[in-house]
Amino acid sequence: YQGLLFFFFFFFFGAMYLLTTVYRRGLQAIPLSVDLWLHYITFLKENQDNSDGEAENRIRATYEHAVLAAGTDFRSDRLWEAYITWETEQEKLANVTAIYDRILGIPTQLYSQHFQKFKDHIQNNHPKHFLSEEEFVQMRVELAASSLSGTDGETPAEDLPPGTEDLPDPAKRVTEIENMRHKVIETRQEVFNHNEHEVSKRWAFEEGIKRPYFHVKALEKTQLTNWREYLDFELENGTPERVVVLFERCLIACALYEEFWMKYAKYLESYSIEGVRHIYKKACSMHLPKKPTVHLLWAAFEEQQANVEEARSILKNLEEAVPGLAMVRLRRVSLERRHGNLDEAESLLRDAIKNGKNASESSFYAVKLARQLLKVQRSLGKAKKVLLEAIEKDETSPKLYLNLLELEYSGDVQQNEADILACFDRALGSAMPLESRLTFSQRKVEFLEDFGSDVNVLVAAYDEHQRLLKESESLKRTAENGSEEPDAKRLRTDDAAAMMPDASQAAYNYNWYQYNQYAQYNQYYPPPPT
Repeated sequence: YQGLLFFFFFFFFGAMYLLTTVYRRGLQAIPLSVDLWLHYITFLKENQDNSDGEAENRIRATYEHAVLAAGTDFRSDRLWEAYITWETEQEKLANVTAIYDRILGIPTQLYSQHFQKFKDHIQNNHPKHFLSEEEFVQMRVELAASSLSGTDGETPAEDLPPGTEDLPDPAKRVTEIENMRHKVIETRQEVFNHNEHEVSKRWAFEEGIKRPYFHVKALEKTQLTNWREYLDFELENGTPERVVVLFERCLIACALYEEFWMKYAKYLESYSIEGVRHIYKKACSMHLPKKPTVHLLWAAFEEQQANVEEARSILKNLEEAVPGLAMVRLRRVSLERRHGNLDEAESLLRDAIKNGKNASESSFYAVKLARQLLKVQRSLGKAKKVLLEAIEKDETSPKLYLNLLELEYSGDVQQNEADILACFDRALGSAMPLESRLTFSQRKVEFLEDFGSDVNVLVAAYDEHQRLLKESESLKRTAENGSEEPDAKRLRTDDAAAMMPDASQAAYNYNWYQYNQYAQYNQYYPPPPT
């Protein structure tokens, strides 16, 4: 029997502890949930130990915690009403008045009902019950002092009984009570009027919120626009407390949208570093584990706080979760470079070249590595070797030839003439589309015109350029007479797509030299004979 009793108590208290823990974890995750707060408080009321005399204080403290967390929510009225009802049941009418003093200044959906219930509360109770002793005595003195001393029906201040004792004259007592009630309501009327104005400014935004809860289904554009405009309004006009609450509400319905998390984190930067870190961690760990932009901002934030290891870990984890994003790999490279880890930066780029999904992706990273080797490590030889190795694997990439050409141009063009011409010849002899080779041919002629030392080489280059032009014109005429696009155009389109295998690389897709400006070079020479 004792063993069974022990098991029963162990099971009961274990279940109670588990439920309490679950409630607290839920409230920590979603502190704005009015329903969850009400359920938790009901659970505490039904299962608390009343023998220690602290039960009432525990419930009151929980209500206070609840209204501090969710009381400024526009739809928090049920929580405030439950708090008022409970204090009324405890016969703590002064506490009820204090709660009304708070809610009457908060823009909520049922603001008008609160004021009406407050007036009923005042009219149905004695002032010495719904006011604190200090406020009651002070108001009694103020009302007496404002009256004409010695006038019938009025009580001079010196004739007032001490403390909260009633006036001996019943008529004067009734008059005093009514005057106090009127005064209490009058002093709150101004607060209510201001609050009504604040509610009116937010009402349209609140009406636009059709789905305040979370759902995996995408929100309509109108609702997203409403949230953006509501946040902008509150950022401009609201208190920090109201701004934070609105962000928290927004991120329940819009948890899958990066922009709102980033906007919230940006706002908190002026108030709390830990708050910003909490927002980024919640967004990246729970709701947006595969969205790169918010992770990149988190890593940048941690780097700004000199927490380099954390930034490094964030980027590495993101790349493991979403492999193949150039923007993430390049951010890892730039992080290492900024902190002097050039070997690691080079290693990351070489690994990307080796493991590229296709030749174009490997070429993209080869260009990045060559730039770093030349501009950061000042190693022209290593940079040139990287590009030459890349060209062997991807002979049709104009970007590689352009960057190799730019390497040669970075030195003395007269001393490097042979190497520059060899680079041109390598491009012209490649399997690149005709139009790309034509562009390199134009640039070769211009180079020889500006810096060449042998006119025979210039004339030969010009003749070769004219041959390519004739070939290009022939292909265009064939295309005009037929139904198919010229091979050069089709190849050029395919090459452009291959140069950008992933849309995420768009921000990094720039060349050292924009060769398209040479497209009009032919104006300096007569057209070839037809």
